[in-house]
Amino acid sequence: MNGSLSANSQLLLSLRTGLVEPACQIAVCIPAVYAYQGQTLLSNCPMALGAQDISAYDNGAYTGEISGSMLKEFGVRYAIVGHSERRQYHGESDETVAAKAKRALSYDITPIVCVGETLAEREAGQTGDVVSRQLAVVIAALGEDISKIVLAYEPVWAIGTGKTATPMQAQQVHAMLRSQLKAASDSADSIQILYGGSMNAVTAGELLRQPDIDGGLVGGASLKLLDFLAIIAACA
Repeated sequence: MNGSLSANSQLLLSLRTGLVEPACQIAVCIPAVYAYQGQTLLSNCPMALGAQDISAYDNGAYTGEISGSMLKEFGVRYAIVGHSERRQYHGESDETVAAKAKRALSYDITPIVCVGETLAEREAGQTGDVVSRQLAVVIAALGEDISKIVLAYEPVWAIGTGKTATPMQAQQVHAMLRSQLKAASDSADSIQILYGGSMNAVTAGELLRQPDIDGGLVGGASLKLLDFLAIIAACA
């Protein structure tokens, strides 16, 4: 929950200027109230527009919700679903996350599906069980359409804390998720799996060299122009 009209304009226009034929895919997921501004500033640009959430419903008596059809009108191509903050603060269940992912796909919006464990779950040795359960519910809901998602592993204990999973820790979980996807879809190798635990300009390079880490779901560092450009360069 960051941004303002002036800050958004400065950041996005500076990003456009700083990007010279990027060799990777880039999406900027902004608060929905800025969708029109994002659509305008990112037109004819290699960066895609994304949203931070999407409703599980098409329309109706769901005050405050933002539907896929609304987002689609502003050229939104990606929507984050199941972010740990949505799960923690808004009580979103695995089933709700799966429903949102399915709804996004119905509007040709690619869901960025987040999975991850808390510090207590990691210390209890439950990382594998937790992320596998979270992904399994999405796989069950989407079937073969699972190949159309982007998956993001975000260890909750490493979000906004300055802590980052070691490259080996992150790779172990990514490899496990890749194996689970392969069991569900023949197109698993084409599914991008992002790392989302406080990736920054310093840690990005080594994380992105891991075989099953395809990119980053960048948080605070995306608000810092030079840091974000450095991460984009590392991805490329």
